Amino acid sequence: MSRPPVTAIVPTHNRPELMKRAVQSILAQDYAGDIEVIVVFDACDPVLPDVELAANRSIRSLVNHRSRGLAGARNTGILAASHGFVAFLDDDDHWLDAKLERQMVVFEEKPESILVGTAMMIDDGKGTHERLVPADTVTHQDLLRKHLVGLHSSSFVFRTNALLGELGLVDEDLPRSYGEDYDLLLRTSAITPVAVVNQALVQVTWQGQSFFFGQWAVYAEALQYLLVKHPQFALNPRHIGRIESQIAFALAASGQRADGAAWAKRSIRHDARQPKAWLALVVALRLVSADRIIRIVRRFGKGI
Repeated sequence: MSRPPVTAIVPTHNRPELMKRAVQSILAQDYAGDIEVIVVFDACDPVLPDVELAANRSIRSLVNHRSRGLAGARNTGILAASHGFVAFLDDDDHWLDAKLERQMVVFEEKPESILVGTAMMIDDGKGTHERLVPADTVTHQDLLRKHLVGLHSSSFVFRTNALLGELGLVDEDLPRSYGEDYDLLLRTSAITPVAVVNQALVQVTWQGQSFFFGQWAVYAEALQYLLVKHPQFALNPRHIGRIESQIAFALAASGQRADGAAWAKRSIRHDARQPKAWLALVVALRLVSADRIIRIVRRFGKGI
């Protein structure tokens, strides 16, 4: 039986060597179906990498003329995709060889699925840490309860008709595109549960190269946007307390200590068990720096 063709979208901005590694990991997939790679150049010159192409592999470049950033670049690729499935890969990450095949099997087994993700391997520059997802099926309530960090956007494969239809494109109004992956997961799971291949089939780089690394004020703004966009958080004190605690920490880390403390108190009123709210208060009171806290949690392959 022939395998469905897939379009893989790689947004990039001035990281040619990393982008080439990402593209090569797509082209090298143990997948018998056709794979089209679209590299979307965001505010940089469109220069494709020199790579070898098998008979059922192709690559082309596009320039992002939509809103600058990850969301606009991904939407540029989605709208140009030739195939019925669209996969995402950030330019500093790469896939393991069996990733796509295992996901496409899940689409066959679960035809109601519009998104299939995988677990991931984190590369923090000192070593790698496997990050699994708690379940093979992720519901809307699961995602309201917790942002499942192991379910990274570089693992996502969507049905193209969902992105062009009931699900919609990546939200370009999100401040600097931060949290677009979580927004997509929330929106998808409100339609149908997210299926997961619970194996680490994508390696994600967490070494500070990210365009958003350390931009705490942007994080805070985007999280407040998501809190308004998804009013379901407010239906459960623990759910809204979690988001408020993240906003609190981001504000305190950005130097907006009074605002950070205020959001931390809101979070604690909703749920006193939120550790990030207490950490935000510690940072707001200048008892310890946010950078020190981040360094400590990253030793365990985690983030704030």
